[in-house]
Amino acid sequence: MVRLLGRSGTRSPLRPGAAPSARQRREAGPSRWHPMAGLRSVVGGRSVAGQVFLLVVVIVLLLVVAAVVALVLQVRHDTTQEARNRSLAVAETFANAPGTVEALQSPDPTAVLQPRAEAAREQAKVDFVVVMNTDGIRYTHPKPDRIGKQFVGTIAPALAGESVTEEIEGTIGHLVQAVVPVKDPDGRVVGLVSAGITTENVGGTADRQLPLVLAAAAVALALATAGAALVSRRLLRQTHGLGPHEMTRMYEHHDAVLHAVREGVLILDGSGTLLLANDEAHRLLGLPADAEGRHVLDLGLDPGTADLLASGRVATDEVHLVGDRLLAVNQRTTESAGGPPGSVATLRDSTELRALSGRAETARERLNMLYDAGVGIGTSLDVTRTAEELTELAVPRFADFVTVDLFDAVLGGGQPDAAAALSRTALSGIRKDAPLYPIGERIRFVDSSPQGHSLDTGRAVLEPRLGEAPGWQAQDLERSAQIVEYGIHSLITVPLRAGTLVLGVVSFWRFEKPEPFDADELALAEELVARAAVSIDNARRYTREHSMAVTLQRSLLPRNLPEQGALEIAYRYLPAQAGVGGDWFDVLPLSGARVALVVGDVVGHGLYAAATMGRLRTAVHNFSALDLPPDELIALLDELVGRIDQDETEEDGSAPVTGATCLYAVYDPVSRRCTVARAGHPPPALIHPDGSVEFPEVPAGPPLGLGGLPFETAELELAEGSRLVLYTDGLVEDRERDIDVGLEMLREALSRAGQSPEDTCRVVLDSQLTARSSDDIALLVARTRALATDQVAEWPVPADPAAVGEVRAAVTRQLAEWGLDELSFTTELILSELVTNALRYGGGPIHVRVLRDRNLICEVFDSSSTSPHLRYATMTDEGGRGLFLVAQLAERWGTRYLPAGKVIWAEQPLP
Repeated sequence: MVRLLGRSGTRSPLRPGAAPSARQRREAGPSRWHPMAGLRSVVGGRSVAGQVFLLVVVIVLLLVVAAVVALVLQVRHDTTQEARNRSLAVAETFANAPGTVEALQSPDPTAVLQPRAEAAREQAKVDFVVVMNTDGIRYTHPKPDRIGKQFVGTIAPALAGESVTEEIEGTIGHLVQAVVPVKDPDGRVVGLVSAGITTENVGGTADRQLPLVLAAAAVALALATAGAALVSRRLLRQTHGLGPHEMTRMYEHHDAVLHAVREGVLILDGSGTLLLANDEAHRLLGLPADAEGRHVLDLGLDPGTADLLASGRVATDEVHLVGDRLLAVNQRTTESAGGPPGSVATLRDSTELRALSGRAETARERLNMLYDAGVGIGTSLDVTRTAEELTELAVPRFADFVTVDLFDAVLGGGQPDAAAALSRTALSGIRKDAPLYPIGERIRFVDSSPQGHSLDTGRAVLEPRLGEAPGWQAQDLERSAQIVEYGIHSLITVPLRAGTLVLGVVSFWRFEKPEPFDADELALAEELVARAAVSIDNARRYTREHSMAVTLQRSLLPRNLPEQGALEIAYRYLPAQAGVGGDWFDVLPLSGARVALVVGDVVGHGLYAAATMGRLRTAVHNFSALDLPPDELIALLDELVGRIDQDETEEDGSAPVTGATCLYAVYDPVSRRCTVARAGHPPPALIHPDGSVEFPEVPAGPPLGLGGLPFETAELELAEGSRLVLYTDGLVEDRERDIDVGLEMLREALSRAGQSPEDTCRVVLDSQLTARSSDDIALLVARTRALATDQVAEWPVPADPAAVGEVRAAVTRQLAEWGLDELSFTTELILSELVTNALRYGGGPIHVRVLRDRNLICEVFDSSSTSPHLRYATMTDEGGRGLFLVAQLAERWGTRYLPAGKVIWAEQPLP
């Protein structure tokens, strides 16, 4: 910074004795800047580097002196403490030694105690061990001539039974001595023992180590001085030998220039780190307070400006848009002038280009808005969502609040009625508390309002000042006053026109911007609404077609399941998100308490698929009334689909070929057998009563309509409580997964499903469904029931007309056991006619079976394949009235063919 900004100053001659400036030193050449001269500057202390050197040396010297003093004081403290501890320990040990009390009580204590005391003194390495009586008269002493003399020291605490330690100036120098009482077994003090040691003897080792410590301190001082000299020499090179006063004056001068200049100045190093930014640069770029020291790419600048500053390339009056300012940027490198790696950039606010830039930005924003409207409005074929997309796009880029009001018929896909009310379909704004009509409000605009005028004339209306528009306020005086008081002051209304139809009206409200809407903005609003109107009309048309297709499809599917007792059934039907499809299912009660289950799928979506599904479902109903086996029924369906394809192709050569699959199953609760056949349909799943899941092997067969190939059946024996799961391929197959993966997922879901069919449906759909299903899904779950043995009665019939009476009697007894005596008469008549016909026209063996289910079912089996038919008998005919009688007495009757004959059956409702 000093080198870059110092060039603006003038060079002044040196004063006598003054240090040369940095520039003068550079101009003086290499001969003026010698290492020895630098060293003298360091030692002299005139420059910043010299002062730093002296300060470091003084600090290190003070630290060394403080360390030595602290060491000496610590040594002295440790010496005294060691002397006190040793003298006290020796005195207590000698006082408590065995024989000390007896020696004090002997006639000549000195003779006994003197050798012991000397031995203890030499062993404990103390200066004396003195034993004395309670008067302080010595019995022992290292110098025999002092035995018998008074002890020098404090003995009063010892006489009281306590030990005492003190420092005194004794005859042998400064010492520490301890006085300990000697007590007899009764606790009386009978004598005193004192041990002492001079501090010189204790601290000798520490004193010998002091020179070594001083030598280490001197070495540390020398190393620190050398290090400080090296650091100061480096600092001297960086400051070019400038003194503190000169550096302060230069810094103040440069700082004043940086803050006063009206151009932004940025200084960056070679890596792109910001070293300095003046106040104007902070203001123009909006830099954070801690910008210095951070990389220029991390300062949140716009990419163009940040890349230019980080690159360090040369730039001259390069214009960049930063926020709402156009900045002219000039940048130069510092290396070209012999400086360090980096760059200097100056910024200038180009106010003369601001107005032009604002107009260009407004035009660009409007073009972007129209482009976004083309790609962002109409993403879904939903009228309401399309209206919401329009409001979301325009707020806040164009208006502060936007409302869309559509005729009710438009929301349902119909033609708009100009006399009908409108509904507030979409509302977006910068705030939630605006006093506008809420979403869902039904509105009738008066003719004087801008919205009413737009609906009547089909033209946009601009109300620049709502507070001065009486026609607008006439719509709702109270609400209009609230809107004006709220601060909404300008309005544009544009009709939503699709050809000749006016679908509704869009209102743009201005709140924050003080300027009212102008003519240019009115044109933009018309263009914006025109693009949205096309999408809303497309959504309206789709809604109409989709509603028609859904209505047709729903009408073709079963609304309620028929009553039957063989199966407990639950089902789900989910239409595809893309449109209606051709999936269907049915539950068809058959004769003999049997139930047929059928699931089918027509390929494709739309009205054609739904209509084809209806035709196939009707055909299944008709074919099932014939009690056909599953394989024969599917064969008839295959022939029907083939004829449909042929007829459609003849009428219109471009008609698509119908593709369909079907699965047909018949369950008999008496035998607990289920016969299944399928044509290109996914296999059924079977959940056993123990919860295990399997996919039974059912011959697949070709899809319907191919023709020429036979269909096969599989017969399953189902335990009571088993669940048979039928479904369409939309449940297990989609674009994201293969059918094998879907089947495995279905197996896992079924294995953890509950026992009821409803729980099974719920678990399967929760685990199998994706976010948006691309195909219809039909799911049918049937839990099997079985007729108990006491609900079935069966008798063989001999080939003798007299056996008819025996059958009637047996049936009467059985009905009495079931509590159905009321049905005895009609049942006898029905069985008499059916058994008589079998004996007369059928073939043996013949047997009768009666079932008590939801109805009373009578069945007569024979081996003949000839079926009787109902007819009117004349007055002269001997027969022909039996079946007519049966038809009158029974609720339903019919014939069911078997591989070995037929069954004629009749049902009566239970009382």
